[in-house]
Amino acid sequence: MAPAKKSARKKSAARKPAAKKGARKTAKKAAKKGARKAARRVAKKMAARRPAKRAAKKGARKAAKKAGRRPAKKAARRPAKKAARKKTAKKAAKKGARKAAKKASKKAAKKAKKKGATKRKPNPAFMKAMKPSASLAAVVGDAPMPRTEVTKKLWAYIKKNNLQDAKERRMINADDKLKTVFGGKGRVSMFEMTKLVNKHLS
Repeated sequence: MAPAKKSARKKSAARKPAAKKGARKTAKKAAKKGARKAARRVAKKMAARRPAKRAAKKGARKAAKKAGRRPAKKAARRPAKKAARKKTAKKAAKKGARKAAKKASKKAAKKAKKKGATKRKPNPAFMKAMKPSASLAAVVGDAPMPRTEVTKKLWAYIKKNNLQDAKERRMINADDKLKTVFGGKGRVSMFEMTKLVNKHLS
């Protein structure tokens, strides 16, 4: 029995180191696989990031180029735009001046037509020479004259002697000569004055 036990122990002792070695190998293989997987993941992530970075760089370059070109283009366009605006403003001003001149000429023509059409012939009764009375002759003169001339001379006399009332401009303050014309009244209105003067014309 003793030799059988010894052989069994030897076999178990021989198996133990072999099992340990197998475990170590499998552990190493697993570690290598894990490292490879991790490396692949990192490589994939880096590969995914690279196009984004490249695109960002390209975009930055394009933007820089455009920024460099735009000011030059704008600077070239500005004087042309200003010149175009000035031309349009000048044209508008010329058109406005022409329109204003046309309107003014039309208005002047209309006024001239109206004046020509509305010119009244003087009434022959007013243009007839009338002889003033002695009291009126002292103010306007004794020569025969039409009614219009009498009123002109009468108003010239009133203004010369400052006989028009300062507050009420329609009223006439008569002096000694005019009192005889106005029938002894010291203060007369303009409308009443014409009636009173007409009595002294024959």
